[in-house]
Amino acid sequence: MDILSLQDVCFSYNEKRTILNNVNLSIEEGEVFCIVGPNGCGKSTLIDCILGINKIDSGKILLAGKDTCKMKPNEFAKYAAYVPQAHAQTFSYTVMQIVLMGRTFTQNIFSPGTKEDKEIALNAIETVGLRGYEERDYSTLSGGELQLVLIARAIAQKSKLLIMDEPTAHLDFKNEIRCMELICQLVKENNLSVVMATHFLNQAYFLENAGIKTSVGLLNDGCFEITGEPSNVLIPENLSKTFNIVAEVAADASGERKYILPLRNI
Repeated sequence: MDILSLQDVCFSYNEKRTILNNVNLSIEEGEVFCIVGPNGCGKSTLIDCILGINKIDSGKILLAGKDTCKMKPNEFAKYAAYVPQAHAQTFSYTVMQIVLMGRTFTQNIFSPGTKEDKEIALNAIETVGLRGYEERDYSTLSGGELQLVLIARAIAQKSKLLIMDEPTAHLDFKNEIRCMELICQLVKENNLSVVMATHFLNQAYFLENAGIKTSVGLLNDGCFEITGEPSNVLIPENLSKTFNIVAEVAADASGERKYILPLRNI
């Protein structure tokens, strides 16, 4: 069974502005699906539809075979966790308190968390490499550390699917790679599935090069123009059509690891 399936999903903000038109996708356990496309194509809108923030006009979104329109938030959280691209640092929570928020679906929102919840949160913090940060003020962390805390919070939910909207949008190269390596680790060790909207096309190749089962969908004009493995989708002809650029697909010295080399606009 697919962990996530979208069937002919349509969404519009009003009758004159259709954003998504008959979008279909399916994600298996242990698979990463990268949503890519030009600015304004609907990547974040699609993520919000999956999360239930946007109510779709027609079609179905199935999570572990269940219609998300009929799921309560607590039930949804058992199957899927969300990692946003940014998070408001309004209050001075500790890192542990932020990560424990990933456990609130199991209890009252004002509960301090059970001993088991705290062990799960601590393990999540250790997984992202922030052991020792438990009592650090969340608002004092760097951008890379903030993103790792948000991933730890999602891990603490112990869901089978991570939904990520531009997870490396505000990170430098080192922290971008650190985040991508962590995604690879989670998929390999825990058989997690990931749906990820991204502007960085080479991230799909990064995952494929790491031996992760990776699919990519080129979203444009409200639907996926093509989906498939990065090596079959992210090729010069498709990049030219979708992004209006001239690009080449190159390889490292071994000839095994591919990456996209953008050359110029058309």
